[in-house]
Amino acid sequence: MNVEKKNELSMQLRDKLGAHFAVTAEEATVNELFSACAILIREQIARQRTARHAKDERELHYLSMEFLMGRSLAKNAFNLNILDELWAAIEELGFEPADVFEAEPDAGLGNGGLGRLAACYADSAATLDLPVTGYSLCYELGMFRQEIIDGKQVERSDKWDISRDNWLVPCYDDAVEVRFGGVVEENWDYNGRCTTTIKDYTSVRALPRDMLISGYGTDRVNLLRLWDAESPHSLDMGLFSGGEYVKAMEERTKAEVITKVLYPADEHIEGKTLRIQQQYFFVSATAQSVVKKHRERYGDVRSFAEHHIFQINDTHPTMIIPELMRIFMDEDGLGWDEAMNIVSSCVAYTNHTVMSEALECWPQELIARQLPRIWQIIRELDSRYRKYLVETFAGNDDAILRNLIIEGGRVHMANICLAVCRRVNGVSALHSDILRNDLFRDICSQYPEKFENVTNGIDHRRWLSQINPELHGLIVRLLGGDDYLTKPELLKELERFDTDERVLSELEEIKLRNKERFAQYLLRQGGMAIDTNAIFDVQVKRLHEYKRQLLCAMLITHLQQHIHDDPNAEFLPRCFIFGAKAASGYVVAKRIISLLCSIADDISNDPLCKGKLQVVFVENYRVSVAEKLMPSAQVSEQISTAGKEASGTGNMKLMLNGAITIGTLDGANVEMHERLGDENMFLFGLHADEVAALKRRGYSPTELYENDRRIHRVLNRFSKGFRDGKSYSDLVSRLVYGGDEYMLLADFDSYATTHTRLYEALADDRKRAAISLRNIARSGIFAADRAVSEYAERIWQLK
Repeated sequence: MNVEKKNELSMQLRDKLGAHFAVTAEEATVNELFSACAILIREQIARQRTARHAKDERELHYLSMEFLMGRSLAKNAFNLNILDELWAAIEELGFEPADVFEAEPDAGLGNGGLGRLAACYADSAATLDLPVTGYSLCYELGMFRQEIIDGKQVERSDKWDISRDNWLVPCYDDAVEVRFGGVVEENWDYNGRCTTTIKDYTSVRALPRDMLISGYGTDRVNLLRLWDAESPHSLDMGLFSGGEYVKAMEERTKAEVITKVLYPADEHIEGKTLRIQQQYFFVSATAQSVVKKHRERYGDVRSFAEHHIFQINDTHPTMIIPELMRIFMDEDGLGWDEAMNIVSSCVAYTNHTVMSEALECWPQELIARQLPRIWQIIRELDSRYRKYLVETFAGNDDAILRNLIIEGGRVHMANICLAVCRRVNGVSALHSDILRNDLFRDICSQYPEKFENVTNGIDHRRWLSQINPELHGLIVRLLGGDDYLTKPELLKELERFDTDERVLSELEEIKLRNKERFAQYLLRQGGMAIDTNAIFDVQVKRLHEYKRQLLCAMLITHLQQHIHDDPNAEFLPRCFIFGAKAASGYVVAKRIISLLCSIADDISNDPLCKGKLQVVFVENYRVSVAEKLMPSAQVSEQISTAGKEASGTGNMKLMLNGAITIGTLDGANVEMHERLGDENMFLFGLHADEVAALKRRGYSPTELYENDRRIHRVLNRFSKGFRDGKSYSDLVSRLVYGGDEYMLLADFDSYATTHTRLYEALADDRKRAAISLRNIARSGIFAADRAVSEYAERIWQLK
C-alpha cells in the first residue's frame, strides 16, 4: 500500500465532506462519507478523461435496455489502483470501510445476464482502449426490490438515489426532443421530391446523464449515457392557478413515467404502450445525439458509416434502424436508397435468445398510433423486403412467412434486424449454430457471411480479483505477479499446481473463509443461519421455467425423501442456495419461488435433515449479493433445457471462482466442457438435438410420472403440500398433463444420477480442490476482454 497516497486521499475526503456537506469527518454519517468518496473518485476519472486529447475517428455506440452496473465505488477504486489506499483512508477517518462500501445501493439499471454482460463489456472496452459509448435509460426505480412475504415474491420500488446523484453528471446542453403521436404531412415539390413533417405531436425532453467508465491500467475513460425523460412543461400554470393541482402535473407525469421503471408489466395495452415509448425514446435520443455530433465534426452525414457503428444488444433497441432512416431522409434530405446504404453499414445485432416469446413482436396499430412516421418507414421497409423474400424463396411460403417484418398484424423486430443489420451474432457456439441452422436459417442460406459467433465473457477483474481478494493473492503469488489482470489466459499456468498439496489445502481454506463471510452476511440480513461445513450448491439466475429451478426443487425433495428412507446412510451435507427474481407478471415463475420457500421451510423444520440438508432462498438477489456469494460457491447448477440458454455468464463467474459445474450441454456450457472434460465438469441430460427428436416422436411426461417411482413420489409431495399447508398441484399438472415443455421429467433420472456421482467426487477434499483449481485455471478464455476484442476485430472494425 502507498502510504503517501493514503494520506492524500484522507485529506481529500476531509475536504469533500466540508465542501459538500459542511461537516467534519467526526460529524459525518456513513452516507455522507460514501458520497465524499464517490465525488472524489468521479473527479479523478473526469480529470483523466479531459487530459486525453486524441480524438477517435471511429466510435462504437452500444445500445442496451439494461446496464447492470452494480456498485461503482470499489470497482472504480480498483481500476484506478487505489482500492487499498481508499480502504485505509476510510479507516483513518474512524469509519468501518465495509460499512461505507455497503452504503452504496446497486445501480437499478438491469435485471439479469443481458445487463451484466453490457456492464462487463463497458469495463473491457475502456481497459482495451476502445472508443465505446454505452446508451440506456436512466431508470428512476430500476426493476424492483424483491421481498419474500409469506413465501411469496412481492415487488417494491428500488430507489438508488444516493448512487445516481453521485455518479451521474447531467448534460443539459445535449438534451434533445423526442416526439410521440401526431399526424404525418407529406409535401411534394415540383421536382417530385417529398418532404415529411409531423404535426400535433406530444413532445418529451430527453436529458442525458453520463456515467464515467474507467478502464484498468489505461487512461481511457468512456461514457455510459443514460437518458432521463422530462416534460418540456413542468407545470400547467393555468390549471394550477384554478386549483386543479393534480391535473396541472399530468403532462409532466406522463413524460416522467417513461423512465420510471425497467420492463413494466405488459400484459395490458397500457404496459405495451409504455414499453414502445421507452424503446423509441431511448433510440431516438441516442440517434439524434450521435448524428448531431457527427454533423458538428464532419459536416455531411454521407460519411456517417465510416465513423460510427451501433451494436444492438438484443431486439429492444431495434427502432434505431427506422429512426436513423427518418433523420437521414427527413432532416438531411437523403433518398431511401442512400439512407439505407448508410444504416445497413453501421448497425449490428446481437441475438440473445432462441425462444420465440422473447423475440419481440409489437401490435402494428400501437406503433402506428405512437410513432406514425416510424410506422411509415417500417411499412416501406416491409414492402421492399417482402418483395425480396418472394423472389428469393419463391414456392417456399413457410420461409417467406417466417421472415416477414409485418405479419399477422404484428411487427417482428428481429426480422427488421435480419433485413438491415450488417452483422448478426450469437453469444455461444451452440447458440450461433442454432441461429444459422434453425432460427435464422433462411437468411443465413443467402448471406452466411452476415452471421458471426462471439461467446460471452465476464469482467474477470471484478468477478475474481476484486470480489475474491484472497484467491487473487494466491494467484499472484503462484504466477509471480498480477499480469493475469490484463492477460487472463495466464490463468492456465495455475494448472501445474493441481497436485501440490500445500496449494490445494490453501485453496480449500480460502473457500471456507469465503463461505463463512457469506454465512455472516445472511445472518446479518435476515437472521438466517447456514452450515458452513456443508457444500454450497448454488443456482442463481433469473427465474424462468427453461432455467429449471423447478428441476432442482424436485431433486431436493427426492433427497429429503431419501434421508427419510434411510436416515443412517452416509450423506455429504449440502446447502442449496437460490437467488432469483421473477418478472412481475410471470405467474408460474412466482409459484416456483413460493415452492422453493415452502421446501426450505419444510426441511429446516425436519429433524432428520438437520446437519445434512438445507435450502436457502436469498431475497432480492442482485450484483452486490452475487459478489459475496460467488467466491463461496462450490457447486454451480447450470441445468437449463438444452438448446434454450443462449450462453449464460453466471456459469463463467462461478467457474472463475472455483465452483464445479453440474449442467446440460447448453449455451456456453458446451465450450466450458470442451476445456474441462468429463473429469472436471458433470454433464447430464438430453442434448439439444435429442430434445427436438424426442418431441417429434411424441414425448409423454404422463408415462414417466406413472412409471418412475421417484418422480411419482416427488410430484405427489408437491401436490400434497408441505409444512406450511401449501399445495403445488398446479405446477405438477403443468409437468404431467401440460406437456412438460422444458423436459424436466425426461432429464430427472440423469440429473439425480449425476448429482450422486458429483457428490461422491466432492467427498474427497483433495480431489475437490484439484477440480476447483483446474476450473479456475481454464476459465481465462471466458474473459470479457477476449469477447470485446473479437467484436472489435470482426464486427466493429475498431482499432
